[in-house]
Amino acid sequence: MTSSHPSPEAERERLLAQYAEIATLAGGLAHEIRNPLSTIRMNLDLLAEEVEGAEDPRLRRMIAKLDRIRRECQHLEEILTAFLEFARAGELRLEEGDLGQVVREFIDLYRPQAHEHHIVLSPHLAADLPPVRFDPRLMRQVLINLVLNAQQAMPKGGQIEFQTFAADDHVCLAIIDNGCGIPDSAKPHLFEVFFSTKPSGSGLGLPTVRKIVHAHGGTIRCDSEVGKGTRFTICLPAARPVSPRPAIV
Repeated sequence: MTSSHPSPEAERERLLAQYAEIATLAGGLAHEIRNPLSTIRMNLDLLAEEVEGAEDPRLRRMIAKLDRIRRECQHLEEILTAFLEFARAGELRLEEGDLGQVVREFIDLYRPQAHEHHIVLSPHLAADLPPVRFDPRLMRQVLINLVLNAQQAMPKGGQIEFQTFAADDHVCLAIIDNGCGIPDSAKPHLFEVFFSTKPSGSGLGLPTVRKIVHAHGGTIRCDSEVGKGTRFTICLPAARPVSPRPAIV
C-alpha cells in the first residue's frame, strides 16, 4: 500500500513556501505601518525642538508627554522589527560551513557589549566539528536573541558560556547563563508567539529562534532553574554522519 503522507522533502518545500508567503505579507504590513509611524515620529521631533528648553510649567509638561509618545513610537518600531524577523525566519540561504566559526565571530563582536554589562564570556568550542548546512545570517540572529535573553537575565552582570560539540550525527550549540532563571510556570510558554516574561518584551525573540532552528531541521531545548541560570541547547543535522562525542560539562 502506498503511503499518503508527503515525503520529508515535500513537507519542507511546503513549509518554505508557506514561510515565503507569510514573509511577503508581513513585509507589506510592516511597510504600511512604518510610513505613517515615521511621519508621526518626525513631527514629534519637530514639536520637541520647538519647546526644547522651555521654562513654562505647562510647556515642560508637554515636553514630558512628547518624550513618552516618542518612546512608545520607538517601542512600536522595535516590535515591527521583531515581527519581520519572525516572519522571515524560514527564508533559508543554506551553505555548508563551520558552526563554531560563526560562534567565534559573534563572540568577538559581542565582547565590548558584554564588558559594558559586566558579563564574562566563557567559550568552550570543540575543534574539528563536522560541517553543517545553515544560513549564517539567521544563525547570527539566533545567537543575538539568545545572548540578549541571557544578558537581560543578569542585570548586575554574570557569565555566559558557549559550548559546541558533536553527537548523534548532529552538531550542537549550548548557551548557558548564571542569571535569574525561568519560573516553572513560564517554561511551557517560552516559545509561544507574543509570550514574554518582560514588560517591554515583544514576545517574538524565542519563537523566532525556534522557527529558525526548525527550518534548519534542528531542535532546541531549554533547561532552567530559578536563581541558578538557564541553558539553551540547539542541535543541527551534520552535513555528513559523525561519531557521537560526549558534551562538554
